[in-house]
Amino acid sequence: MKKLVVGNWKMHGSRASNAELIQGLLAADLSTTAPRADVAVCPPAVFLADVAAALQGSAIAVGVQDVSVQAQGAFTGEVAGPMVREFGATYAIVGHSERRSYHAESDQLVADKAKAALAHGLVPIVCVGETLAERESGQTEVVVGRQLDAVIATLGADVAKAVVAYEPVWAIGTGKTASPEQAQAVHAFLRARLTSAQPDAAKVPLLYGGSVKPDNAQVLFAQPDIDGGLIGGAALKAADFAAIARAA
Repeated sequence: MKKLVVGNWKMHGSRASNAELIQGLLAADLSTTAPRADVAVCPPAVFLADVAAALQGSAIAVGVQDVSVQAQGAFTGEVAGPMVREFGATYAIVGHSERRSYHAESDQLVADKAKAALAHGLVPIVCVGETLAERESGQTEVVVGRQLDAVIATLGADVAKAVVAYEPVWAIGTGKTASPEQAQAVHAFLRARLTSAQPDAAKVPLLYGGSVKPDNAQVLFAQPDIDGGLIGGAALKAADFAAIARAA
């Protein structure tokens, strides 16, 4: 199975800076220099059409950072799956810790978003992760298990079509990174949880997200249950993102 490396641009970018970033990614020729990795970027939704057009015909797929549970209707500010599919989106991040924290998204809402994404031809990248307080109190498996169980219960056999990203909240944008051993332990737990619920889900790609950089990507990706990365800050620098993809 190829590794999967996804860049989450978060709320960054402008038409000019995006064009420069994309130019750098295309110049990196990832289909040749990172042949063992599938690569995608998730810009802010307002830039999706621009980014998809610029990357058309390349080896880099595009996705969105969130998706509505609704397909259409009077839902001001929401963006539906069919809309982003029309502009070339392949992936949809759901349940990022910032959405869970700042927008009070529940485990069930995240699961419903994953279901909606699949219904409209998008691959959901379901994020799970614990806070520092939860880790220090020994609750990591309880927390990520609860978050994952909601998705398993809602998707059923279709959970095998999803991607799961473990992102320890304490390592996102902090410069702190889970050690390869810490990350592997959680990924192994997630793999076992998925497999016990749906045997076909044994091959669900498990990504690590949390201050992944060129200098730690290779050792993280070498872990047996880490199938790639969900990259934040480093995805905004073409050279760094390309180096991470090559590390896969």
